[in-house]
Amino acid sequence: MAEAIACLPEWPDCRPGELPLEELLAAGQPAVLRGVARDWSLVQAGRRGMREAMDHLRSHYNGQPVTYSHGGPEIAGRPFYNDDFTALNIEVRRSPLGEVLDAIAAHAGDAQPPTYYVASLLVDTRLPGLRAHNDFDFAAHGIQAPPSIWIGNRVTASCHYDAMENIACCAVGRRRFTVLPPEQVVNLYPGPLEPTPGGQAVSVVGFADPDFQRYPRFREARAAAQTAVLEPGDAIFIPNLWWHHVQALEPFNVLVNYWWNGAPAHIPAPMQALYHALWALRDRPPREKQAWRALFDYYVFGDAQRAGEHLPPQARKVLGPIDETLARQLRAMLINKLNR
Repeated sequence: MAEAIACLPEWPDCRPGELPLEELLAAGQPAVLRGVARDWSLVQAGRRGMREAMDHLRSHYNGQPVTYSHGGPEIAGRPFYNDDFTALNIEVRRSPLGEVLDAIAAHAGDAQPPTYYVASLLVDTRLPGLRAHNDFDFAAHGIQAPPSIWIGNRVTASCHYDAMENIACCAVGRRRFTVLPPEQVVNLYPGPLEPTPGGQAVSVVGFADPDFQRYPRFREARAAAQTAVLEPGDAIFIPNLWWHHVQALEPFNVLVNYWWNGAPAHIPAPMQALYHALWALRDRPPREKQAWRALFDYYVFGDAQRAGEHLPPQARKVLGPIDETLARQLRAMLINKLNR
């Protein structure tokens, strides 16, 4: 029998609507916030039943089509890949939200229903007014984090990471989160960088029934995992780059999440640098790669001040703090060099 996975740390009885955001960010660890959204009108509607929750969504819907993923019963609720990892096992469709809700309701009693999954839909674009009674006050913390909504049936999001900080609130139904630290990437067997089921690389290991013979290092990942089941009104904080596997447990489930980035707007997404490094560094000889590792540790991953501290400020340029002006200059320089 497999060993039990450790439980995620919890804030057991949060005051409704009040996020301990500064404490969470300072700790830099995932945590479950019990009951922090229990007063949301959508949470209350969901407690009265699936139909009530669906009607609540319909009452705020502006009629514009939504994009969603659809898969047959054979995918068992897991948007993933075909056998050779060259294509996805889902089809992207577009239709009114009401049709998606009707389809979910029609299959609510199926043991293995088709998959319907509206993912990462910006609330304000399709459900204006929903935030009035279903929102956290991120602005009070000086953070711009527009909410996204996730609507579906028993969908499993394969283990993945996000580049931004994340607070996800379970509004309707229950969800099981399994979270792992960034350094477990080596034991998670990530799939292709493109295509992906949801925008980021996912672990190809099936968490429900892992094949340890094919993926032996996953035992180490599992030993480092933490898990929790979120009830309606609970939320979870997931620091950026932490891996998380998310399983919706009910015939109808709704989640609202908030992503934000603490870096200034003029700092670009690191994923672009990863692609460039794959191209420029990965296939060089090992001795040369080790030398470049030392340079990256010195200039990038070490103390931000170290590389330029022995130089006068006017000589530091990119070795000093990067502001908007310098960021524009760097961008222009890189574009020029890449286009040669």
